[in-house]
Amino acid sequence: MKKLNEIIDKYYRKVILVMLMLIFFNTCGDGGASKNRKRIEKLSNQVDSLSSIIVTSEDLRIEGLKNELRMIQATDRNLLDVQRQTQIGKEIDSLSK
Repeated sequence: MKKLNEIIDKYYRKVILVMLMLIFFNTCGDGGASKNRKRIEKLSNQVDSLSSIIVTSEDLRIEGLKNELRMIQATDRNLLDVQRQTQIGKEIDSLSK
């Protein structure tokens, strides 16, 4: 154990220097900039593809009316429900145009 301590005391500066150089050269060659550039290009392509999908308030209103119509159709039919169904159908037609 005494010899090991003497070796460490004698060469620890050189060992640390070699380890630092290895770490430095390992991190220099990882291609971080090119990886980030590729990642940015991929994300920008995804954003461009999403920008073509624009949801308007009319689209949301139509979907809400369709959901209400399905809910009415799933329950028992009353005279008021039938009248509301026709109103919903007219509203959907007017918004679709």
